[in-house]
Amino acid sequence: MAEKVVIKAQKREGRGKNDTRRLRVAGKVPVSVYGGGGESLSATADLRELAAILRSETGHNTVFSLDVEGVGVTDVIFQDRQIDPVRGRLMHADLRRIAKGEKMELTVPVHLVGEAAGLKEEGAVLNQPLHEVKILVEPAKAPESIDVDVTELGVGESIHVSDIKFGAGVEVHESPETVLASIVMVREEELEPQTESAGEPEIVGGDEGADEA
Repeated sequence: MAEKVVIKAQKREGRGKNDTRRLRVAGKVPVSVYGGGGESLSATADLRELAAILRSETGHNTVFSLDVEGVGVTDVIFQDRQIDPVRGRLMHADLRRIAKGEKMELTVPVHLVGEAAGLKEEGAVLNQPLHEVKILVEPAKAPESIDVDVTELGVGESIHVSDIKFGAGVEVHESPETVLASIVMVREEELEPQTESAGEPEIVGGDEGADEA
């Protein structure tokens, strides 16, 4: 998102399940806004606009402006969000105001770049134990991702957090010895035949409650 997004919102007066249901029918999402030296408030914003931010390249790390009617405009970032597990729809969001110069702990995705040299050997596999890293940074200066060049990585070698140069103003909240990528050899092994009873789960309580599933 090249330009900062501005989302209009309205203060939320109602409460309870009926009010929440009415908001969802209208395509709105209840949000809680707090932090940044201001008072906490409840508001409602457009579901499609918030969902578009979450689907963007920076996702939940996106800094955007929330224009609450009768309150004013403030820069915010997603602190937490509740997603409907069935529909995958955003149901509620906690938004944190950003004070000038304030740093926050964010999670940033790790992207492996290049074709590792060790993969030329038969049975070699590129392993990525960590897909996100925690960093402390001003949200507006947060990188979209941490790119790790694995081109020179050979069999038995690893790239650790300590091997990566992070940008100025970025404080890494991961152990320096944490492995980001490695090349390991995978050997196919013969599986021992299992007896009939092997792997059978123990059924507690017999058939009781079978009709409840």
